Amino acid sequence: MSQFSELGLREELLEAVSELGFTQPTPIQEQTIPLLTTNVTDLVALAQTGTGKTAAFGLPLLHNLDDTKQQVQALILCPTRELCMQIATDLQSYAKHLRNVRIVPVYGGAAISTQITSLRKGTQIVVATPGRLKDLIERKAVKLDLIETVILDEADEMLNMGFRDDIDFILSTTPAEKQTWLFSATMPPEVASISRNYMEKPVEVSVARKNSGASNIRHMYYMVSNSNRYLALKRIADFQPDIYGIIFCRTKIETQEIAEKLIKDGYDADSLHGDLSQAQRDAVMRKFRNRNLQMLVATDVAARGIDVDNVTHVVHYNLPEDVESYTHRSGRTARAGRSGISLAIITPRELDKIRQIERKMGATFEHGQVPSGIEICEQQLMHLATKTHDVAVNPDIEKYLPVILERFADMDKEEVISRFVSLEFNRFLDYYRHAPDLNETRSNTSIGEKKPQGVPMTRYFVSVGEVDGIDKSGMVRLLCDSTGLPNAKIGKIDLRRTFSFFEIPVQFEHMVENALAEVYVNERLLRLEKTTNQEHSSERRDRKSGGRGGNWRSGSGNNDRHGSRRGESRSRQGGSFQKKKSSW
Repeated sequence: MSQFSELGLREELLEAVSELGFTQPTPIQEQTIPLLTTNVTDLVALAQTGTGKTAAFGLPLLHNLDDTKQQVQALILCPTRELCMQIATDLQSYAKHLRNVRIVPVYGGAAISTQITSLRKGTQIVVATPGRLKDLIERKAVKLDLIETVILDEADEMLNMGFRDDIDFILSTTPAEKQTWLFSATMPPEVASISRNYMEKPVEVSVARKNSGASNIRHMYYMVSNSNRYLALKRIADFQPDIYGIIFCRTKIETQEIAEKLIKDGYDADSLHGDLSQAQRDAVMRKFRNRNLQMLVATDVAARGIDVDNVTHVVHYNLPEDVESYTHRSGRTARAGRSGISLAIITPRELDKIRQIERKMGATFEHGQVPSGIEICEQQLMHLATKTHDVAVNPDIEKYLPVILERFADMDKEEVISRFVSLEFNRFLDYYRHAPDLNETRSNTSIGEKKPQGVPMTRYFVSVGEVDGIDKSGMVRLLCDSTGLPNAKIGKIDLRRTFSFFEIPVQFEHMVENALAEVYVNERLLRLEKTTNQEHSSERRDRKSGGRGGNWRSGSGNNDRHGSRRGESRSRQGGSFQKKKSSW
């Protein structure tokens, strides 16, 4: 592989690149930089996210820039605010030793008056999102009639986001004689049409097969019931104590809810979606880049432009609608030659979609097993031991050591270590002690009518029935959402008019009783009682209290991360893990 010094770049750029720690160009940089610095040509470049595309077009753009002219010479269009700011920041770092180079980012969500002022001061490069740039053109705040180079970055995503009309309008205001460089991770027909309509005999460069994923990404899926997605997410995070990942959700509402759940349960997490102000988005990204967050929960659109090194995991809380979106999501990890894991949490019904992605990407997914409670505890215990062994000791502790050592004088080394580990670990161990198996297969996903063979079952009376508008599938959903049990663990259900019976394995009694202690259905507190004689017990209750009386069991639970997070899938209130009054 060649060095940057062999690509023919200006000395000022080589100096900046060296200071940034870059020595060897990535494959896309190695192919495009010599071509674009020495030729006037249109270009179509296909490369996955994280392969160094910004430098691939940014360095030759700066190399050819005339910094004596204070006019807009180059335009870079990209889909999101985050990517716009990231590109502008990267270009400024490359141009730090060039004189009089001005780069102005313009994007929605920020004061347009401030951006107009920046443009009027003069600039050679405008980095823009399509919607905001169209607005500026219509206000006559920017002129593109002297543009020499137009760059379309993440072209496929701009089209996916519905910017085709805006792009057509913007390009119509640029000169016919110009260079157009198109960079994209995939090449759907819409992107190919831009090439045909706005480019003349473009040179094509590709460093990966169309719709392929990076070879250093490990693709996995975990199969659970829909109600257990969040439980699976927590177990995955707990099994990977050093996770530094992005969790993708389909909607802004779901993104906010999942982030709030994680925060409530003690994880370092936050959300990124379109309803946040620009200041909020900037603050979240700053925390994530500084590793003050372990998990960033984001929508597809908001996550575009996230260029963060060392992301270990991309988690698809829900699979995206198309393969291209999966490719873009996965590209947030394994950047710049590193390795990473892209894992999807799916239901059995979504397995066919995994197979479709495999066929179109040419990738192979591993079927992972959601870790058991014992496996998580073992992993966390080893992590705690390593973390304790490697921690840097604060010198200020030394003055307290004599008193501390005196406190432990009656204990040997093994007992002291055991007590310190127990102090940190007991709550975690207690929480996972009776954790159920969350893994599902296609053969165990039907509504529970038959109890698991050979498993002792407990029968419960519950004060909800047909008059509450609930059927058997609704009862299964209520039980699974409230207790966190997979539907395969729910045994026979006997639905009556004002009350019902259900069976669960004996080992989950404490979980069910604690989880259902504070659940409301149709504004009425759910009543629960363990029973063995369904007919006599139920008829007596119905006569005495209309199906709402009796000596009911109740329980309580805590919500701290490694304490008694019982009823992990309880209904939410304000996005947190609290039981609420619900209608079923």
